[in-house]
Amino acid sequence: MEFTSSQGEQRYAALVRVAAETVVGLDFDGVLAPIVDDPSAAHIHPDAGEVLVGLGAQVLAVAVITGRPARQALDLGGLEEVGTAMGDAGKDLYLFGQYGNERWSSTNRRVIGPRPPHGLASFEGELPRVLRRVDAGEAYVEDKGLAVAVHTRRLPDAEAAFARLLPELEALAARHDLVVEPGRSVIEVRSPGSHKGTAVRTIVEELDAGGFLFAGDDLGDLEAFEAVRQLGDDGMPTLLVASSSDEENALVGLADVVVPGPAGVLTLLRQLTEDAASLRA
Repeated sequence: MEFTSSQGEQRYAALVRVAAETVVGLDFDGVLAPIVDDPSAAHIHPDAGEVLVGLGAQVLAVAVITGRPARQALDLGGLEEVGTAMGDAGKDLYLFGQYGNERWSSTNRRVIGPRPPHGLASFEGELPRVLRRVDAGEAYVEDKGLAVAVHTRRLPDAEAAFARLLPELEALAARHDLVVEPGRSVIEVRSPGSHKGTAVRTIVEELDAGGFLFAGDDLGDLEAFEAVRQLGDDGMPTLLVASSSDEENALVGLADVVVPGPAGVLTLLRQLTEDAASLRA
């Protein structure tokens, strides 16, 4: 892992000292699972389950905070099995899906979420015409139930298609009282109000956390970064981790630690687990 400053090293050391009171928040894609062309094939890193269970023994809780539907993340990550193993050790795994609109935990194993937002069906009805107009008719459209994600990764020039689509989808979303969340070769449209920063603050309040680590990889994690930074400004030990790649480095300038993709995230979590255990020994 690479600290971005001496302050980052100090923040890590402070977090280790309060590990037993710390919540570790993790995005799914790009953090626990590698980015792939087919979102339905983004399975969790093969070592992640073991690492999360070991980490869970040293921290207050682990929370996966993702834009994916909760059930999809559970299945792709094998997270129900991870939650069972953590529960056997007396700790909890939390999952916030669709930017916090859906919730699941290893204690309450039912996905809880609201109805689809008003205007989403009308947005979807108009979407094909907009895609054709900007020569992106072959973009992959993912219906998430509470949101719609338009993926440009499979198109011949993904970056150019993304740039053409973004302003068009922002305008269409605004007409239907929806918001746009740009990510890594994906533009997601959903209801306003809930985002990953809200999920961070919710779990901190519910668990009375004394520390927070969040690892993210793209602009969809910006609100979570901002929420954790505010917690740090208020005196809580925090650590911001950017999972970087050749394709996406949007969070590097905001992070305390930069790691190379999911494998790097897991290396950091193993180190945190070891350091926290040594301090408690």
